[in-house]
Amino acid sequence: MTYLLRLETIAILGSLAMASATPVLAKSGEEQALVDASTRTFNTIMADKDMDWLRANIRRAKAVIIAPSVVKAGFVFGGSGGHGVIIARSKGRLAGPAFYKLGTASIGFQVGASESQVVTLIMTTRALNSVLAGKVKVGGDVSAAAGPVGAGAKAAVNADFITFARAKGLYGGLNFEGTVIEDQDKWNQAYNGASAARVLTGTATGNAAAARLRTAVARYLN
Repeated sequence: MTYLLRLETIAILGSLAMASATPVLAKSGEEQALVDASTRTFNTIMADKDMDWLRANIRRAKAVIIAPSVVKAGFVFGGSGGHGVIIARSKGRLAGPAFYKLGTASIGFQVGASESQVVTLIMTTRALNSVLAGKVKVGGDVSAAAGPVGAGAKAAVNADFITFARAKGLYGGLNFEGTVIEDQDKWNQAYNGASAARVLTGTATGNAAAARLRTAVARYLN
């Protein structure tokens, strides 16, 4: 009987240990899922026939923000937000990914909901430094513009952030003005073991599990 009780005690302690570990495993899976979704999003947008300007100009960018799902929803009061990753040029190679969240609030008569896949080029050192500081609101000191879309688009665009979106639902796109970009330190520490700034400046190495994402971006950004 004592032996059976001991076995039951061991089983209970083992179950508790597994339960306590579950959130960590789930979080790690969530981060990798975002990396994998970002890889698919980037490849899909770059292959789109209407993204000629993006393909022709991405090499001028300092970094790229990829957000697989930015959701905008509301009725009278609306907002948008999502999670994304950043890949940056650093010391002659690509660094990242670092995890960031995007959020904005707007007031207006808005009906319905939409979801956008977003690729944003960070075009200037000023813009990249503002992101590396941990939190930045687009607009004012750092400007944003919608990227030219369509076959043969050749418009000259001068902005710190240039955004391309594939939207679904009732909204036709994503207004990046007023968007707050903020690093997700817990995600970065859990996935990379370092802050977003250290990863993107090359003083820490990005997770090896993100190699497919870095390779996909390298095809265009290098």
